[in-house]
Amino acid sequence: MHTSSLSRLFAEFPFEYTSDSNADPQISSLTADSRQVQPGGLFVAMSGGSADGHQYIPAALSKGALAVVGEQPISGLDVPYIRVQNARQALASLAAAFYDYPARKLTMIGVTGTDGKTTTCNLLYQILLAAGCKAGLISTVNAVIGSEVLDTGFHVTTPEAPEVQRYLSKMVAAGLTHVVLETTSHGWAQYRVDACEFDIGVVTNITHEHLDYHGSYENYRAAKARLFTSLADTPPKAQGQIGLAVLNQDDSSYEYLKSVVRMRAVSYGLTPAADVRAEHIVHAPDGARFTVSGQGFRCEVAPNLHGLFNVSNCLAAFSAAVVGLGLEPQVAARGIANLPGVPGRMERIDLGQDFIAIVDFAHTPNALKVSLETARQMLAQDGAGKQKTGRVIAVFGSAGLRDREKRRMMAEVSAELADISILTAEDPRTESLDGILEEMAQGARGKGGVEGQTFWRVNDRGDALRLALKLARPGDLLISCGKGHEQSMCFGTTEYPWDDRIALRAALSEYLGLDGLKMPYLPTARS
Repeated sequence: MHTSSLSRLFAEFPFEYTSDSNADPQISSLTADSRQVQPGGLFVAMSGGSADGHQYIPAALSKGALAVVGEQPISGLDVPYIRVQNARQALASLAAAFYDYPARKLTMIGVTGTDGKTTTCNLLYQILLAAGCKAGLISTVNAVIGSEVLDTGFHVTTPEAPEVQRYLSKMVAAGLTHVVLETTSHGWAQYRVDACEFDIGVVTNITHEHLDYHGSYENYRAAKARLFTSLADTPPKAQGQIGLAVLNQDDSSYEYLKSVVRMRAVSYGLTPAADVRAEHIVHAPDGARFTVSGQGFRCEVAPNLHGLFNVSNCLAAFSAAVVGLGLEPQVAARGIANLPGVPGRMERIDLGQDFIAIVDFAHTPNALKVSLETARQMLAQDGAGKQKTGRVIAVFGSAGLRDREKRRMMAEVSAELADISILTAEDPRTESLDGILEEMAQGARGKGGVEGQTFWRVNDRGDALRLALKLARPGDLLISCGKGHEQSMCFGTTEYPWDDRIALRAALSEYLGLDGLKMPYLPTARS
């Protein structure tokens, strides 16, 4: 069990603070959730959000907290109280100190972006394994530490700072040397990865998402840019300094990110102007095929992934590995080819039906656009390269209590790129599902969609999948977007178990008359 004296936690604390006591208790845990306080713990009271953590200081003390960190002027506690300017920021630094700064013993690769982060992280992880590196992975799907795979939870963005540092500490203890860490805009805005001391930063793209939280695209972009500005703050490491920003020259964020980077940068893209670029791209039935060239190398790459967006993800991973880590291009290509796919990302579900069925995580307008474009590419040829005439049937929703503008945008994208769109539930939370679907329907109608002919509204997601199967013809492609790997769906404030892959298998079993999985229950289901 980890323990640390309170004074040691603040020995390298990079911000101003005041303390009302000289006491130096041994701290055995730290948390910002009063419900998780354990005897001997340090409680960090954070302001903002749905509740003020300072109100829960008495509860934390009753559970045995030996010290409290907060932002407000408080006196008269029976334990040391340390006042800081930003408790969220302090939590990241204190968590790193508690676990003895694990990132300093690791080569840290951070990946951010709107779409493609998880795939790029998994590609990098496979490249590192192919190179013989002892590598770990922390993504929104799971944390991989050697042979141990840990679920990072329902609807998870980047884990909270204590969890991130705990994972990194376990990786150090397991003898790992390299870590790939998926970082979200929420994670950066809330300082969850501030003490991760990255060596390489990678961006996939920055498009329309999370504007409900960040307020504007500029704020959203600035949150992600913190990965790249942080590279200059990484202290010297025994394993050497890298300091590389990997930027997407095809993306609108490129010039902005290039302007804020204070370390060396490498660009990748489909454009000939990129430092690392893809040439001679062929879309084969089992994935894209292309040549990577740049900076003195040419290498053939054959991922088990479809679409131009995945070519871009491969280029990002390739650039970080070859330019950043100095790995051989052929090793990087082998690692990319070793990735069979990513759970819930363009994942095919085949029970013997005469059309293609896919589950994908696309939950932003740009991600839906590239997924539907990829679906069209997959239909454009069969094994012999002959033209197909199948239709694309898209099933998707848009989340409640999130960016409202993307509801219309996603429906517009599908109306233009899919032949049939079925609008359904995707975590409505406490919003009216009927209201969300009406906003989406307006977007579809605005692009010429006709309800009952080219698009439908079906509140229950299971029934939406059933309708899609009913409408499907031989040679079509059905794609269910927005949930991907996620394991629950939120109605009101309740998370109901839901996996789109299980649901699609259940619907296919019913459709084909097979014994199989049962459709998961949602409160919208018909009784």
